[in-house]
Amino acid sequence: MAIVFITGSTDGLGRAAAQSLLDQGHRVVLHARSADRAAANAELASRAAGIVIGDLRSAVETKGIADQVNAIGRMDAIIHNAGVYTERSRGSTPEGHAGTLAINTLAPYMLTALIERPARLVYLSSGLHRGGEGSLRDLDWNKRSWDAAKAYAESKLHAVAVAFALARRWPQISSNAVDPGWVRTRMGGPGAPVDLDTGQRTQTWLAVSEEPSAMVSGRYWHHLRQEQPAAEATGPKFQDELINRLGELTGVKLPAA
Repeated sequence: MAIVFITGSTDGLGRAAAQSLLDQGHRVVLHARSADRAAANAELASRAAGIVIGDLRSAVETKGIADQVNAIGRMDAIIHNAGVYTERSRGSTPEGHAGTLAINTLAPYMLTALIERPARLVYLSSGLHRGGEGSLRDLDWNKRSWDAAKAYAESKLHAVAVAFALARRWPQISSNAVDPGWVRTRMGGPGAPVDLDTGQRTQTWLAVSEEPSAMVSGRYWHHLRQEQPAAEATGPKFQDELINRLGELTGVKLPAA
């Protein structure tokens, strides 16, 4: 059985993934944004291998999350699930970054760089990533007027690009991106067409399955099927430029292969 760390696992898709893996007999390390959210999930936490706490808006707390996970031990897989959708304004994190960028892009990059490397990495993206091209011109929304939908699309393009970049740089692991669809969660709303079980299935399958079809890298998935993502995300030049910019913004360098 595997041990899997899932960010944002006290609600929505992350919680559904955690429950699914626990029901299959796997070990799960949960993540909560705060001690209050952790306490509210005491029943799920009692089944878990551990729960780490930290707000992904903060670089300091994100580094603390990595430390907590490393103290538990090496993970077999990590599902980068946490994210925000339509933030009303750019906002400003403790380090001065746009909130959407910090949570959806900078935090998973930092955790990837700082947590002991697992065998499998899974990054949650969205079909909306196809509207996110051109982000490198103003990655942190310092010059443009705030556009919440565009910022979200860009962050989900980043998720695909990071997954594909790691598939090239770290060939000994598997790194994939998943579009779970429009799921009925607090973020997706009650009118979303995809149920929670369907929404979590692909990422948990990629994290633990021994089926040959799941043991691949550098792919973009939607409901257990491979799809072609936006062209920009698949380009090594864009991937490398993005990784370099994320290293500059966070002060955290991605380890070599």
